[in-house]
Amino acid sequence: MSIFFAQHFTALKDALRRLATSPLNTMLSLLVIGIALALPCAGWVVLDNLHDIAGSASGAQQISIFMSLDASRKDVDEIESRLRDAKPGNWRFVSRDDALKHLQASEGMSEIIANLPKNPLPDAFVVEPVDARPETLELMAKSFSGWPKVAHVQLDSAWIKRFDAFLRIGKLSVTLLASLFASALVAVTFNTIRLQILGQAAVIEVAKLIGATDAFIRRPFHYFGALQGALGGVLAALLVTLGGELLSAPVGELVALYGGSFVLHGLSPGNIAALAAIGAALGWLGAQMSVSIHLHRIG
Repeated sequence: MSIFFAQHFTALKDALRRLATSPLNTMLSLLVIGIALALPCAGWVVLDNLHDIAGSASGAQQISIFMSLDASRKDVDEIESRLRDAKPGNWRFVSRDDALKHLQASEGMSEIIANLPKNPLPDAFVVEPVDARPETLELMAKSFSGWPKVAHVQLDSAWIKRFDAFLRIGKLSVTLLASLFASALVAVTFNTIRLQILGQAAVIEVAKLIGATDAFIRRPFHYFGALQGALGGVLAALLVTLGGELLSAPVGELVALYGGSFVLHGLSPGNIAALAAIGAALGWLGAQMSVSIHLHRIG
């Protein structure tokens, strides 16, 4: 077991030495890998934040339940009880008097409301569902409309469907982009390892002649590819985080103009670790392909 760990430790030191020997080439390779990983990662972060921004905007993803004008306090209590049992998410009650006061505070409405013989507004409930999928919201609105003394249920399902379709198209586009850049990352590692193999072709052939196994020859290159990919993933996380910090204030100001409050969120420690792991896996794959092709050629 000690021999096994010693061999891997030696291979790891050799990979680190190769990275440090040519700092300029290493930095250029890391920059290419970092950008290749940062672009699709930034796309996912943007889509995730767009979903949260839409949820924080005023009036978005809400269901309004309007009671009948002749609904009594007992009818209101019945709807409250049904909402507690259904647990659709957060909800609040807006009495007809509060709704009238809010409308009266609007510019140009005070004189009009003062001339009305009675309050024309109904009691209402505003529901903010936990599950904001369009199909779930429509089923929920249909269920609410069947409750007693409910005159109307308002849901902007067309807006939600359009936004959901936009998000699905965006996720598909980012997935395709990620696949393309993953292929580019493998190609970069493949070419880097190939150049190293060509520079050490004689050493590899001698090692094969004296009994070195393919696993022994592959190991340093595997570590080199994995380390290069992992460092590229960390660099990608730094680029995405920096971009998020630069955009945080302007995005918050834009959302505030639409009546919402929002803080742009970036990558979590788990996301950064996953990004580094993906980079390491793709780097390992490129090294594996490059070394396998060379070992196959020399028999």
